[in-house]
Amino acid sequence: MSIKDSRSKSYEQAGVDITAGYRAVELMKKHIARTTIPGAMPSIGNFGGLFVPDLAGMKEPILVSGTDGVGTKLKLAFLADRHNTVGVDCVAMCVNDIICCGAKPLFFLDYIALGKNIPEKVASIVEGVAEGCVQSGCALIGGETAEMPGFYPEDEYDLAGFAVGIVDKEKVFDTETQTEGDAIIALRSSGFHSNGFSLVRKVFDITDNKVFETEYEELGTTLGDALLAPTKIYVKPVLALAAEVRIKGCAHITGGGFYENIPRALKSGLKARINKASLQTPPVFGLLQKIGGIPERDMFNTFNMGVGMCIIVENKDAERAVEILRANGEDAYIMGETVRGEGVEIC
Repeated sequence: MSIKDSRSKSYEQAGVDITAGYRAVELMKKHIARTTIPGAMPSIGNFGGLFVPDLAGMKEPILVSGTDGVGTKLKLAFLADRHNTVGVDCVAMCVNDIICCGAKPLFFLDYIALGKNIPEKVASIVEGVAEGCVQSGCALIGGETAEMPGFYPEDEYDLAGFAVGIVDKEKVFDTETQTEGDAIIALRSSGFHSNGFSLVRKVFDITDNKVFETEYEELGTTLGDALLAPTKIYVKPVLALAAEVRIKGCAHITGGGFYENIPRALKSGLKARINKASLQTPPVFGLLQKIGGIPERDMFNTFNMGVGMCIIVENKDAERAVEILRANGEDAYIMGETVRGEGVEIC
């Protein structure tokens, strides 16, 4: 008997349909195929994902890994019944972390846990994961779909992932090279990305999909489109910049906002001085702050405020760095500098 013909009526009566898993795999194969890169070996359906890294030209190759999920932003996807973008968020949260070390992502694995396996929905989720992998230049080499009736409601799921990248030791972004007066460059975000959605859902009182249809003049779109905009992936522009300019530090602005994340990319004894007037913050942040009556410090301590990533370079390289990033599709600009001290100062 073929594995595709295996079936357990008893398991189905308990809420798990093994054959739905097989159908989901067949539907997702076309999306996975889009992510094939050199080194990726056929492994879908195996017990492990296979990848042969190219170490040519590397003196001391270092593997860099990252794992994350989408968080409560998924609640919005459930209400909107829109599932083909949250996979981009999942990949972005992982690969944007490892690029902060200068590592090129090699491969990605996803984990989908759900109350009921609807193959078309699973394939839609994986479509987004594959798109994220394409944007970051890595291969989707495996994953897991776990049907868990009684643990998740039938129409809900959780999504997490794991990325592995590689960098030569001498090319790791080194914060110890930083000096006072280095420039801090902002890379614009597409919105809230995948953080702070517990607060977002509370402020906008998102309990049904009617809220998604609400249009605000300042947004120029529906609230649903603004909130579900997928997280930007910065891998390729950052790698392009690193090939031409020495990057002294890089921070992925996620939960904890400016105050938590930027110091992680700073040398001890240096502080980030951010010019608030330079920030290009999307209007959805101001709308949230106004409706929720949220103090400015809380906004900067929770959200990315329009800056999905920041990069530290020597001041003399700043303008050239901005030009390179813009040539690679990023709306980049200088938002501040390093000064003596600790933490972040927004002025």
